[in-house]
Amino acid sequence: METQDRAELCFPQLLNTSCRKLSHPRTEVLLIQILMSSVSVLTVTLNLLVIISVSHFRQLHVPSNLLLLSLAVADFLVGLVVMPFETLRHSECWFLGPLMCSFSLFVTITATSASIGDMVLIAVDRYVAVCHPLHYSTRVTVRRVQICIFLCWICSVLYNTLFLGAGLVQTSSHDSCQGQCEINTFIVGIVDIVISLFLPIAVIVVLYVRVFVVAVSQARAIRSHVQALTQKPSVNVRTMKSELKAARALGVVVIVFIMCLFPFYGVVLSGNNFLNTPSGFIVHFMYFF
Repeated sequence: METQDRAELCFPQLLNTSCRKLSHPRTEVLLIQILMSSVSVLTVTLNLLVIISVSHFRQLHVPSNLLLLSLAVADFLVGLVVMPFETLRHSECWFLGPLMCSFSLFVTITATSASIGDMVLIAVDRYVAVCHPLHYSTRVTVRRVQICIFLCWICSVLYNTLFLGAGLVQTSSHDSCQGQCEINTFIVGIVDIVISLFLPIAVIVVLYVRVFVVAVSQARAIRSHVQALTQKPSVNVRTMKSELKAARALGVVVIVFIMCLFPFYGVVLSGNNFLNTPSGFIVHFMYFF
């Protein structure tokens, strides 16, 4: 009986301090690993192309592309570091030790926070470009965008440091047992849901709704002007189609963002161990996706 108990431990030699192995169906684990590895490779490859392109061609060094470059760097880290570490964290045992566990959590929170912050900055950039086009070149300069990107990353690091320093992010390697790397999701979720979910979504939704309203009003003004000059009813149809495309594009951005974030935070706030199951891992995966 003791031999069987030892076989179920991550570190059999540490009988009193070792965690038990997480038991998941092999088929589900294999499918999850294949899915995560494929998306990780795709994420790294595509974001690396964006980073190389924007960095190499000086004509692409404009404010909007610098924001995309920052977003690509954050998502590149998610694909290169976060996703592989998350795959290891949800395996049977964590064998890389508490130091690598803390490092993986540090990169995870920093990269995801910076990515969300970049999305907010992109929303602000689009708002100024559409709602105040005459002042865009003077308000949104390369220097100001670089400062905003720098502050975004600094705030992400400080936000992460506060979590780790205050002990809000804890691992079982540091606490009850060795062999797992887990986040105290309930404590993190209560604080993080406001900073990483409600505030960004509120800003993005408000700005994009404003962008859509202004775009529709501008399209209608152009339609009226062209109709008065040409008296062609076909212009009305084309303009309405362009309005529909604009609405669809803005709607997809906001809806996909919300759909990927809400399931994760819903599970976190429930306070159960669903995230440790293969189905919970899919929810976690959607958050990174």
